Amino acid sequence: MPVADPDAADRPGRARSARYAGLVGATLLTVAGWLGGALPDAPATTPVGIWRGPHGPLVLGCWLVGTVLLVGAWWALRRGAPSTRWAYLTAGLWLLPLLAAPPLGSRDVYSYVCQGWSWTHGADPYRVGVAAAGCPWTDAVPPLWRDTPAPYGPFFVLLAGLAVALGGGLVGAVVLLRVLAVAGLLLAALCLPGLARAVGVPTRRAAWLALACPLVGVHLVAGAHNDALLLGLLLFGLLVLVRRPGGPRALLVAGVLLGLAVAVKAVAVVVLPFAALAAVLGHYTPRALLRAAAWLAGGVVGALLVTSLVTGLGVGWVGGLARSGDSEQWTSPPTAVGFVVDYAGALVGREPHAVPVARLVALLVLTVLLVALWWWAWSALRRLNDVRQRVAWLAAARPRVALTGAGLALAATVLLAPVFHPWYATWPLAVLSVATVPVARTTWFVLPCAVVCFLALPDGTNLARFTKAPGAIAMTALVVALGVWAVRVALARRARPA
Repeated sequence: MPVADPDAADRPGRARSARYAGLVGATLLTVAGWLGGALPDAPATTPVGIWRGPHGPLVLGCWLVGTVLLVGAWWALRRGAPSTRWAYLTAGLWLLPLLAAPPLGSRDVYSYVCQGWSWTHGADPYRVGVAAAGCPWTDAVPPLWRDTPAPYGPFFVLLAGLAVALGGGLVGAVVLLRVLAVAGLLLAALCLPGLARAVGVPTRRAAWLALACPLVGVHLVAGAHNDALLLGLLLFGLLVLVRRPGGPRALLVAGVLLGLAVAVKAVAVVVLPFAALAAVLGHYTPRALLRAAAWLAGGVVGALLVTSLVTGLGVGWVGGLARSGDSEQWTSPPTAVGFVVDYAGALVGREPHAVPVARLVALLVLTVLLVALWWWAWSALRRLNDVRQRVAWLAAARPRVALTGAGLALAATVLLAPVFHPWYATWPLAVLSVATVPVARTTWFVLPCAVVCFLALPDGTNLARFTKAPGAIAMTALVVALGVWAVRVALARRARPA
């Protein structure tokens, strides 16, 4: 049985106000996009440049007010929409104007198009940048990414190439990539109720948090980011495991889906160890885990091999991942810490060059943390072996532990990665929305999603670029505060009598 929420039924007037406030907000964002969005021929600019440009005050005003309305409407119903159907209809209503907008909040879709063009014209996007490959739309790509290899998997390069081949030009390719993003979002939407019910999370809350989040409409749909496809494949694979654990055929199918997710974006790799836990049927023993993991790995490896062979690209995309950290922004906590160390060094006449070191330390911490999270999930599931009663909470506890581990792994990856973009927050949001039962425990991942909605301007300008020093100091202070809090909690728990 789903766990009842406080505020189980939001007042109809409040819900209606949120619905139409969000619709007005999405419409204002679309207007801002057409007046000053990430159009192909729009030059790179700054907030001041936008303000002084044509319709500048109107662009920034529409974007700010629209974002406030959309975020406020989503936040107002964070405990759950009036019903699951209402949540789906409202999220879809908010997407309608954004479907008619130009690319918003980022110019990455033009990188996708040029990488697809490079592959269809015989160049290896994992070896040369889009400028060297001769893409005719290179001017639309952000300068930072014109000479870097593609960091995306072969399955997505294949889809981007098909979009270019079928689109007949830049606009057609962008439209098809947005259609692909919508397809990924629809796939995720189909999977959310099944996952939420398996864990005991109210579907009206899971659907609202995961689908109505402004990051989804602005970045995944209007921005046509491949993260939408990643999440659709990821949730579909997890749903297959939750619904049919233990069966070899189901494990292979789930492995293929998860392998395709990895072949879109490599971040899906961190979910695989927890997916293996969800795949076990019956008692959690090392033998049962190895059997389930072997079938699952077969599907994952098969999907990667087939997409690599079909595209002829092999595993060269792994090397492109190293260049994704070329962007240095304080929104990545380890990068922010590195900035602050460099600032401190400059005060005493030294140049520590601490950013690469801080990033390396963060990756080592991430590795340890992922192992610890997996061991926690495995230990918790092993303890369920001792529970003899076949009660409803036991059936829900198995997928809940595995999905919570996967969501926390994605959250840790986002926090400790060398680079952060606002749409990255949708990775843990989607999984934790269906895995977190107590409504009081959702704030820690919902609030950051609301905050980062304000980081980007309609033309893709990242406000973090213009707040480097204050942003780095604030982020470092937050990291220190969270570290002190974590130590105090750990000491308090250790001090409690057994």
